[in-house]
Amino acid sequence: MITLRRIHHVCLRVAQVDEAAHRWSVQFGLTIREQDLGRALLACDYEPYSLELVKAGAHAHQRPGHDHTAWELTGGISLEDAAAHLRANGVEHRVDGDSLYLRDPDGAGVQLLEFVAERDPRPPIARSTTTVPGFHPRKLGHANALTGQLAATTAFYCEVLGMRLTDRLGDEGNWLHINRDHHAMALVGKGYPHLHHFALELVDWGELRVALDHLAQHDRWLGWGPVRHGIGRNLAAYVRIPEEECFVELFCDMEQLQDDHQPRDWPDNAHSSNTWGILPPRSYFRFDPQAIEWEREGREALGQPLPPLEIAREPAVTESRFSGAAP
Repeated sequence: MITLRRIHHVCLRVAQVDEAAHRWSVQFGLTIREQDLGRALLACDYEPYSLELVKAGAHAHQRPGHDHTAWELTGGISLEDAAAHLRANGVEHRVDGDSLYLRDPDGAGVQLLEFVAERDPRPPIARSTTTVPGFHPRKLGHANALTGQLAATTAFYCEVLGMRLTDRLGDEGNWLHINRDHHAMALVGKGYPHLHHFALELVDWGELRVALDHLAQHDRWLGWGPVRHGIGRNLAAYVRIPEEECFVELFCDMEQLQDDHQPRDWPDNAHSSNTWGILPPRSYFRFDPQAIEWEREGREALGQPLPPLEIAREPAVTESRFSGAAP
């Protein structure tokens, strides 16, 4: 068994790297660490980076959107250890430089990196900077995905990558943790795979308000929120990013787990999702142009049902239990 220390970064394919790097930096307070024509690295705080932007390709499967999510291995676990573990579980993978690449059962890209200790272990408040802006997220907190095979994908992240089950939402979703944060990943069964959102942690409710006011000035809108989740306890708001076909969750006050935490079962109702009582519109689970139009214009709230989406399903991968070509 291998274990993970934290989520390292999320990688998105973008139409133009320079435009996207500037947009993410200005709108979300991220610091550009490196940038060239094909790639940009952006950080929340003092970490090397938490968001990677790469140039999208010409093929349909290379269009703007999620490319991969990267996880840092627990200290003392090498790439060789991780590769041996994946071979034992029949998982296709490749090692490239300081990283190991694979895919989960839904076909989503996964990158594993070795733990590298920070040169300055002090908390951010004790450091000095000439680059980190006044408004910026604390850290990249988690990534949540829709899945077409909830049981198999949950088993992959738990049995192969060493995540642990935190909570179950009926038969609809599973929340997984790797440290004291309530979850590093959540999987929601919607019949098809898609990165739904990645989450940036803010300090408190006041900073969340500042961030949402700032984003509104950049013509961003909320697909859902602000809400108080029952599962996770966090305050959250979900910002639609049509350019990269995802949401960004801005959150604070996440539940911190005890060492003896046992998985909990939650009923699939409004209170579990939002103790303040409002469920998301159906557009929240979709990324097609019609859903974005309905959401942007508030048509569901006006009584106009969102037309159903025809889902084009990819052929199932059957080579092994957790098979998939590396990205």
